[in-house]
Amino acid sequence: MSDRQAEREHRVTPLELFFDLVVVFAITQVTGFLSHHPTWGGLLHGLLLLGMLWWAWSAYAWLTNTLDPEEGAVRLVMLAAVAAMLVVSLAAPGAFGRDGVIFGVAYLVVRALYLALLAIAGRGDRDLFGAAMRIVPTATLGPTLLIVAGFLDGSAQLAFWIAAVAVTYLGALLGHMRGWRVSPEHFVERFGLIIIIALGESIVAIGVGAAGLPLDAGVIAAALLGITVAACLWWSYFDWVVYVAQARLREATGSRRAALARDAYSYLHLPMVGGIVLFAFGLKTMLPDVGALLPTVPAFGLAGGIALYLLAHVAFRLRIGGGLGRGRPIAAVLLLGLFPVAREIPALAALGIVAAVCACLIAYEVLRHREDRAVIRSRRAAFAMEDVSHVETSRRRARRHREGG
Repeated sequence: MSDRQAEREHRVTPLELFFDLVVVFAITQVTGFLSHHPTWGGLLHGLLLLGMLWWAWSAYAWLTNTLDPEEGAVRLVMLAAVAAMLVVSLAAPGAFGRDGVIFGVAYLVVRALYLALLAIAGRGDRDLFGAAMRIVPTATLGPTLLIVAGFLDGSAQLAFWIAAVAVTYLGALLGHMRGWRVSPEHFVERFGLIIIIALGESIVAIGVGAAGLPLDAGVIAAALLGITVAACLWWSYFDWVVYVAQARLREATGSRRAALARDAYSYLHLPMVGGIVLFAFGLKTMLPDVGALLPTVPAFGLAGGIALYLLAHVAFRLRIGGGLGRGRPIAAVLLLGLFPVAREIPALAALGIVAAVCACLIAYEVLRHREDRAVIRSRRAAFAMEDVSHVETSRRRARRHREGG
């Protein structure tokens, strides 16, 4: 199979979207878990849980980037994976308690079905089949550690969970991504959709948090501020970053492209999603009493979650060959500095400051980089790396104009 055939461009299929419906539920379960365990220990457990759920989804995103999930027996195996992922999601709230073994076994089934589909995708493609074989040990060891953890509790259980996460994520480093195929347009669309799903969770958090409450001015204000933050997070990702990243992926080839996809998407999109989940947790916690002081961990979720999201953007930008930038690092530092303040002022005021920082960041980027942004958005999905010279020329011209003025 040629690289051109293996990396053919195609759109996200309805079956992939059907699989994502279960992921929506899984992310909601993590937010619910944090709401019932609003402690630093609960936060650690929640992030470990999100890490394993994320990797299960990410693995299938890579898989469906390689083979058509809607043809023949593959469709049936994918539907079986959907069912297994549903059991994983149902068991997620009790993954560190009574449902730990169920969670581990269901997760093992999800991974086993993935390996079976990957073997099908690798038929006739020696490089891809070799890549699949390299991850078999870690893809089975991680879930096995989770099953063992289900029989334990306390620090021993936590140690096995940390080991499972470490094994799972380090496994992707084996073989330097030789043999993996990446279709840039499909890949970028796939991960963009999961950001939309995560942002949807912050909106769901507003609805769940406000359920049964009188719709007074405080709740309405909190809802509007919450949707403002969500809109800013959407803007920061989909306004121009997504197009530059796609151009970078399209420019790279072979194992270099696969390594870029792994780092920028499988690894660095996790803290983006994690930041959104933390914000949703803080938002859901504050809605019942917007005038009260937030407990420590929800306050961290409200401000620190957005900071984590922005720091992941900074790392993402660096990995795709961009600069450090100013707006997002500064906004992240401001939000981290807000955390101690957020515990001492009414929750609604804390949310208002978070929304103000996010809105100011978007306004700064639109005004500061209006020429670059205009070039990128005029090309959008057709934006290619040869257009970077145009962007850089525009930037130098603007700099000379400012200095001359």
